[in-house]
Amino acid sequence: MTVSPGFTATEIREIVHEYQVQPHGQKRPWLAARGVSYARLRRWRDAVFEGDLDRGLVPREGSGMTIPPSKRTALEKQRARERAAHENEVTRLTARVRELEDTNDALGKAIGLLHAMSEPEPAEIPTTTDPSSS
Repeated sequence: MTVSPGFTATEIREIVHEYQVQPHGQKRPWLAARGVSYARLRRWRDAVFEGDLDRGLVPREGSGMTIPPSKRTALEKQRARERAAHENEVTRLTARVRELEDTNDALGKAIGLLHAMSEPEPAEIPTTTDPSSS
């Protein structure tokens, strides 16, 4: 179940999180560019921060468990920093994986060459000494 038809819970959550990190004075134009009204966003925001978005539950007005807007913004900025750090870590680890895969390929080729070089060659005819010459 979703809070708004046509939007998944993941899409709603991302829109709310992106809205929270928009600078002051840019939030309304940002909403207008996405075709989302402020009333709809407010309902989504309440579902994300105080309700249960996945089950489509929006809290009642005047709930004593609300998070102040300044704290929401701080939480979203922290989330954005964590996401950026996570993306940097993923990029670093992806580069390391590629490096290790290249090393593994090079080692595989080297091992293949060593096996080719160590294959037994045809035996040479042994030279025997003639006993009569002694």
